[in-house]
Amino acid sequence: MADITLIENADDAAIAAWFVREIGTRMEKSEGPVTITVPGGSTPFPIMEKLLQDDLDWSRLVVWPGDDRIVPEDHEASNTGKLRALFEPAGAEVVTLTVMEAVPHFDLAWLGMGADGHIASLFPNTDPKVDDPRPILRLTPDPLPPEAPFDRISLTMPSLLASDALVFVMRGQEKRAVFDAAAAEENDLPIARLLGAAKQQVTCFV
Repeated sequence: MADITLIENADDAAIAAWFVREIGTRMEKSEGPVTITVPGGSTPFPIMEKLLQDDLDWSRLVVWPGDDRIVPEDHEASNTGKLRALFEPAGAEVVTLTVMEAVPHFDLAWLGMGADGHIASLFPNTDPKVDDPRPILRLTPDPLPPEAPFDRISLTMPSLLASDALVFVMRGQEKRAVFDAAAAEENDLPIARLLGAAKQQVTCFV
Protein backbone atom coordinates (compact mmCIF):
# COMPACT_ATOMS: atom_id res chain seq x y z
CA MET A 1 0.00 0.00 0.00
CA ALA A 2 1.22 3.45 -0.86
CA ASP A 3 2.70 5.92 1.60
CA ILE A 4 0.18 8.76 1.21
CA THR A 5 0.60 12.37 2.32
CA LEU A 6 -2.62 14.41 2.32
CA ILE A 7 -2.37 18.19 1.96
CA GLU A 8 -5.64 19.93 2.65
CA ASN A 9 -7.00 23.28 1.47
CA ALA A 10 -4.00 24.29 -0.68
CA ASP A 11 -4.90 26.87 -3.33
CA ASP A 12 -3.67 26.83 -6.92
CA ALA A 13 -0.66 29.03 -6.11
CA ALA A 14 0.48 26.76 -3.28
CA ILE A 15 0.09 23.65 -5.42
CA ALA A 16 1.98 25.31 -8.28
CA ALA A 17 4.79 26.23 -5.88
CA TRP A 18 4.98 22.59 -4.74
CA PHE A 19 5.36 21.43 -8.35
CA VAL A 20 8.03 24.06 -9.03
CA ARG A 21 10.03 22.81 -6.03
CA GLU A 22 9.68 19.17 -7.08
CA ILE A 23 10.60 19.80 -10.71
CA GLY A 24 13.42 22.15 -9.73
CA THR A 25 14.90 19.56 -7.35
CA ARG A 26 14.94 16.97 -10.12
CA MET A 27 16.56 19.42 -12.51
CA GLU A 28 19.30 20.03 -9.94
CA LYS A 29 19.98 16.31 -9.54
CA SER A 30 20.51 15.65 -13.25
CA GLU A 31 21.59 17.53 -16.35
CA GLY A 32 19.14 15.63 -18.53
CA PRO A 33 15.46 16.24 -19.20
CA VAL A 34 12.81 15.99 -16.50
CA THR A 35 9.80 14.02 -17.70
CA ILE A 36 6.36 14.32 -16.18
CA THR A 37 2.87 13.19 -17.06
CA VAL A 38 -0.07 15.49 -16.37
CA PRO A 39 -3.89 15.28 -16.37
CA GLY A 40 -6.50 17.11 -18.36
CA GLY A 41 -9.79 18.53 -17.13
CA SER A 42 -10.60 21.90 -15.61
CA THR A 43 -8.60 21.67 -12.37
CA PRO A 44 -4.97 21.36 -13.59
CA PHE A 45 -4.67 24.16 -16.15
CA PRO A 46 -4.89 27.15 -13.76
CA ILE A 47 -2.20 25.45 -11.66
CA MET A 48 -0.03 24.92 -14.75
CA GLU A 49 -0.39 28.59 -15.69
CA LYS A 50 0.91 29.60 -12.27
CA LEU A 51 3.83 27.18 -12.21
CA LEU A 52 4.99 28.37 -15.64
CA GLN A 53 5.40 31.87 -14.19
CA ASP A 54 8.51 30.57 -12.43
CA ASP A 55 11.90 30.94 -14.11
CA LEU A 56 12.88 27.26 -14.17
CA ASP A 57 14.60 26.12 -17.36
CA TRP A 58 11.42 24.82 -18.95
CA SER A 59 13.35 23.71 -22.05
CA ARG A 60 14.44 20.73 -19.94
CA LEU A 61 10.86 19.65 -19.26
CA VAL A 62 9.10 16.92 -21.25
CA VAL A 63 5.33 16.78 -20.71
CA TRP A 64 3.23 13.71 -21.44
CA PRO A 65 -0.55 13.84 -21.30
CA GLY A 66 -1.75 11.06 -19.01
CA ASP A 67 -4.67 10.62 -21.38
CA ASP A 68 -6.55 12.43 -24.11
CA ARG A 69 -9.77 12.45 -26.05
CA ILE A 70 -9.32 11.08 -29.57
CA VAL A 71 -9.96 14.36 -31.35
CA PRO A 72 -7.74 16.67 -33.45
CA GLU A 73 -5.32 18.72 -31.36
CA ASP A 74 -7.07 21.93 -32.41
CA HIS A 75 -10.39 20.62 -31.00
CA GLU A 76 -11.52 22.30 -27.79
CA ALA A 77 -11.69 18.89 -26.08
CA SER A 78 -8.02 18.06 -26.79
CA ASN A 79 -5.81 17.95 -23.70
CA THR A 80 -2.70 17.85 -25.87
CA GLY A 81 -3.66 21.00 -27.74
CA LYS A 82 -4.19 22.88 -24.48
CA LEU A 83 -0.90 21.59 -23.09
CA ARG A 84 0.96 22.71 -26.22
CA ALA A 85 -0.55 26.18 -25.96
CA LEU A 86 0.68 26.46 -22.37
CA PHE A 87 4.01 24.67 -22.26
CA GLU A 88 5.56 25.11 -25.70
CA PRO A 89 5.83 28.92 -25.53
CA ALA A 90 7.84 28.40 -22.32
CA GLY A 91 10.19 26.01 -24.16
CA ALA A 92 8.94 22.66 -22.86
CA GLU A 93 8.31 19.66 -25.10
CA VAL A 94 4.80 18.19 -25.22
CA VAL A 95 4.40 14.60 -26.41
CA THR A 96 1.44 13.31 -28.44
CA LEU A 97 0.08 10.03 -27.06
CA THR A 98 -0.03 7.24 -29.62
CA VAL A 99 -0.07 3.49 -29.13
CA MET A 100 3.33 3.36 -30.85
CA GLU A 101 5.09 5.53 -28.27
CA ALA A 102 7.72 4.06 -25.96
CA VAL A 103 6.75 5.33 -22.53
CA PRO A 104 9.61 6.54 -20.31
CA HIS A 105 10.04 6.35 -16.57
CA PHE A 106 8.46 9.53 -15.21
CA ASP A 107 10.06 11.81 -12.66
CA LEU A 108 6.56 12.75 -11.56
CA ALA A 109 3.10 11.46 -12.43
CA TRP A 110 0.43 14.11 -11.79
CA LEU A 111 -3.08 12.64 -11.76
CA GLY A 112 -6.65 13.63 -11.21
CA MET A 113 -9.50 11.35 -10.24
CA GLY A 114 -13.14 11.20 -11.23
CA ALA A 115 -15.98 10.71 -8.77
CA ASP A 116 -16.30 7.17 -10.15
CA GLY A 117 -12.70 6.45 -9.15
CA HIS A 118 -11.22 6.63 -12.64
CA ILE A 119 -7.68 7.87 -13.19
CA ALA A 120 -6.33 9.11 -16.52
CA SER A 121 -8.96 7.50 -18.82
CA LEU A 122 -8.91 4.20 -16.97
CA PHE A 123 -12.63 4.03 -16.17
CA PRO A 124 -14.13 1.25 -14.06
CA ASN A 125 -15.74 -0.37 -17.11
CA THR A 126 -12.30 -0.90 -18.70
CA ASP A 127 -11.16 -3.11 -15.77
CA PRO A 128 -7.61 -1.67 -15.71
CA LYS A 129 -4.89 -4.00 -14.46
CA VAL A 130 -1.64 -3.14 -12.70
CA ASP A 131 0.10 -5.79 -14.82
CA ASP A 132 -1.31 -4.67 -18.18
CA PRO A 133 1.40 -5.50 -20.79
CA ARG A 134 0.44 -2.45 -22.85
CA PRO A 135 2.01 0.93 -22.02
CA ILE A 136 -0.78 2.89 -23.78
CA LEU A 137 -4.25 1.85 -24.87
CA ARG A 138 -7.28 3.18 -26.71
CA LEU A 139 -10.63 2.70 -25.01
CA THR A 140 -14.24 3.79 -24.80
CA PRO A 141 -15.57 4.98 -21.43
CA ASP A 142 -18.96 3.55 -20.46
CA PRO A 143 -20.90 5.60 -19.72
CA LEU A 144 -19.41 8.27 -21.94
CA PRO A 145 -19.07 11.51 -19.96
CA PRO A 146 -21.63 13.91 -21.47
CA GLU A 147 -19.19 16.81 -21.34
CA ALA A 148 -16.63 14.83 -23.37
CA PRO A 149 -18.33 12.02 -25.35
CA PHE A 150 -15.20 10.77 -27.11
CA ASP A 151 -13.09 7.65 -27.24
CA ARG A 152 -9.85 7.99 -25.29
CA ILE A 153 -6.18 7.16 -25.37
CA SER A 154 -4.52 6.65 -22.03
CA LEU A 155 -1.39 5.59 -20.22
CA THR A 156 -1.97 2.27 -18.49
CA MET A 157 -1.45 1.56 -14.80
CA PRO A 158 2.07 0.14 -15.25
CA SER A 159 3.07 3.31 -17.12
CA LEU A 160 1.70 5.54 -14.36
CA LEU A 161 3.36 3.41 -11.70
CA ALA A 162 6.70 3.71 -13.53
CA SER A 163 7.33 7.03 -11.82
CA ASP A 164 9.39 8.37 -8.93
CA ALA A 165 6.36 9.99 -7.31
CA LEU A 166 2.59 10.19 -7.74
CA VAL A 167 0.63 13.33 -6.99
CA PHE A 168 -3.14 13.84 -7.06
CA VAL A 169 -5.02 17.11 -7.15
CA MET A 170 -8.74 16.80 -6.53
CA ARG A 171 -11.58 19.00 -5.39
CA GLY A 172 -14.72 18.26 -3.41
CA GLN A 173 -15.87 16.02 -0.59
CA GLU A 174 -17.33 13.41 -2.95
CA LYS A 175 -13.96 12.69 -4.52
CA ARG A 176 -12.23 12.85 -1.15
CA ALA A 177 -14.54 10.13 0.16
CA VAL A 178 -13.83 7.91 -2.85
CA PHE A 179 -10.07 8.44 -2.48
CA ASP A 180 -10.12 7.75 1.28
CA ALA A 181 -12.09 4.54 0.74
CA ALA A 182 -9.64 3.44 -1.96
CA ALA A 183 -6.67 4.17 0.28
CA ALA A 184 -8.31 2.07 2.99
CA GLU A 185 -8.80 -0.78 0.49
CA GLU A 186 -12.58 -0.51 0.83
CA ASN A 187 -13.27 -0.62 -2.91
CA ASP A 188 -11.80 -2.06 -6.10
CA LEU A 189 -12.03 1.05 -8.26
CA PRO A 190 -9.14 2.00 -10.56
CA ILE A 191 -7.81 4.44 -7.95
CA ALA A 192 -7.74 1.65 -5.35
CA ARG A 193 -5.83 -0.66 -7.68
CA LEU A 194 -3.24 2.03 -8.39
CA LEU A 195 -2.75 2.91 -4.73
CA GLY A 196 -2.57 -0.76 -3.82
CA ALA A 197 0.32 -1.29 -6.22
CA ALA A 198 2.17 1.99 -5.60
CA LYS A 199 5.58 1.68 -3.98
CA GLN A 200 6.54 5.35 -4.35
CA GLN A 201 5.48 8.36 -2.31
CA VAL A 202 1.95 9.56 -3.05
CA THR A 203 0.97 13.17 -2.38
CA CYS A 204 -2.68 14.13 -2.55
CA PHE A 205 -3.93 17.72 -2.56
CA VAL A 206 -7.55 17.72 -1.38
